[in-house]
Amino acid sequence: MMKNLLVLAVITLLLLVGCSQQETLPKAEDNDSSEIEKDALELVIPSRESILKDGYPVNENGQTYGPNMGNDTITLGEPDLLLAEGENGVIGYIYQIKSISSPNELAAISSQKSTPLYLQDGKTIIGTFNFH
Repeated sequence: MMKNLLVLAVITLLLLVGCSQQETLPKAEDNDSSEIEKDALELVIPSRESILKDGYPVNENGQTYGPNMGNDTITLGEPDLLLAEGENGVIGYIYQIKSISSPNELAAISSQKSTPLYLQDGKTIIGTFNFH
């Protein structure tokens, strides 16, 4: 009888602990927040090991994507879409600036305060990245 009560108590405790833990995503401040949260769940982040082994993954548009690889960037190069953390802690990708060919381009880029944050497809906007 005591053994059954102990088992029942442990099961009840596990159920209570499991039900009390919730995973939440940062809320966007506009009416499309549920759509943005759904899209953020589709984010693919390649592991460092997979990039070192196979190179950066390529999306359906032929763009590479992934995190900053630190010292390994010298041999791997930089991806077209770089992993970044945007407003409200949303993780996504921003486009790399490849080259600046004129002073006007430099001025335009320098004046930007933010840029969209995308899924790995480079099309789906999931947030905003602010330049500091």
